Amino acid sequence: MSLRSQLLKGILEGCILSIINIQPAYGYELSVKLQQFGLSDVSEGSIYPILLRLQKEKLIIGEMRASESGPKRKYYKLTEKGQEALQLFTHHWTLIKGPVDNIIEQGGKTDGSN
Repeated sequence: MSLRSQLLKGILEGCILSIINIQPAYGYELSVKLQQFGLSDVSEGSIYPILLRLQKEKLIIGEMRASESGPKRKYYKLTEKGQEALQLFTHHWTLIKGPVDNIIEQGGKTDGSN
């Protein structure tokens, strides 16, 4: 597994919760939206297991809706527990992102010297 895949695996759940929080979405739609945000290597095959896990954890619920083109689709939306999980993810992401960005920008230097 590539480093990028390993990093994505840890944050993909939070990204999916965030997208669903904005608007209910179905699996393929989530894949397209992630690609539009620049995560082009995220496939539908990696999204559906996450959706199943999120449902089992009662963070999202699925609802079958009619589609204008083809069969019904299962749209996912956040539960109250999902809202809380998203807030927690966002909090932890912020705590991690800032220091990691600083380390990368400074090349590991803490005092301005080599």
